[in-house]
Amino acid sequence: MTNGANGTSGTTGTTGTTGTSGTTGTAGTSGGIGAHGAIPKARLGANGPEVGVQGLGCMGMSFAYGPSDAAESRATLERALELGVTLYDTAHAYGAGENEKFLSPFLKAHRDDVVIATKFGLAVHPDDPTRRIIRNDAPHIRESVEGSLRRLDVEAIDLYYMHRRDVDVPIEETVGVMAELVREGKVKHLGLSEVTAGELRAAHAVHPIAALQSEWSLFSRDIEATVVPAARDLDVALVAYSPLGRGFLTGSFARAEDLTADDFRRHQPRFTGDNAAANAALLDPIRQVAEAHGASLGQVALAWVHHRASVHDLPVVPIPGTRKPGRIEENAAATGLALTEADLAVLEPIAAEVAGDRYADMRFTSAGRE
Repeated sequence: MTNGANGTSGTTGTTGTTGTSGTTGTAGTSGGIGAHGAIPKARLGANGPEVGVQGLGCMGMSFAYGPSDAAESRATLERALELGVTLYDTAHAYGAGENEKFLSPFLKAHRDDVVIATKFGLAVHPDDPTRRIIRNDAPHIRESVEGSLRRLDVEAIDLYYMHRRDVDVPIEETVGVMAELVREGKVKHLGLSEVTAGELRAAHAVHPIAALQSEWSLFSRDIEATVVPAARDLDVALVAYSPLGRGFLTGSFARAEDLTADDFRRHQPRFTGDNAAANAALLDPIRQVAEAHGASLGQVALAWVHHRASVHDLPVVPIPGTRKPGRIEENAAATGLALTEADLAVLEPIAAEVAGDRYADMRFTSAGRE
């Protein structure tokens, strides 16, 4: 499930001010953490909101990654905002609405400073965490938006995503209903998640899409073939979820058995059996680059995603998830880490060598329908 150039699409930017990591800003942004301690900004779509070039995935604060500490998670939200992180990502699917409820007090305290993104259309089957329930029909969308507005306690949702694609409902019909929500003032901007290039083009013809959220990391690059070029052509920002490979790219765990029993990563092919061992070996080149820069593995992985903005000429906003203030500081510092051509050459082969799919069932990803 779900985890971004100094303005509109087509602005690649230049290297900028010295960041926390001690290196100059990443190409494709307006620089690293600046004099006021804030990360650079990016615009979501041609007319979408301006946000910090790195967002925060909030799922793990309530769901999927084992136990969390509420006080520490709230401190993480506050520290992120201090550093210029303004895009906060949640969904109804994250704990059956619990994550939205958790974010509500933070939003109330900082409503004018925060861009809140939530989603409809995906639920986890109550009896089987590996199964998904997908709905994109009009009654479900309308019921979902009212529920999210109530749980978040906001008058309008800044960015409303279709979480997953229900192939039995024409995407034009789904986006048509979403567009009605914009006209009614319940939603400000529209987003899609895990759609193909063709689906994105069809949706955008109905109503402008501000952001496309898809998995993008050193381990997951399938969207680069057709989806990213379509987003660039349509002036749609790319919001990269799981830019740290669900934590695997940080070296924080090496196999599913290292995780708590209720951690959903136990069900993902990349982290089990022989796949886990093979993928753990792929961290070696990341360590090599990290050591050269005096950076962490996670910072290198995030810097690589940020660098995609200049490679593909579109705004890219990764949304790494964390529940610790210190980790937010580490992640934000990655916006100031500039990878060299030699670094990029070392990292380039990794994705092609990854063992296992990113989901047990790839039908609900863009790659599964291309």
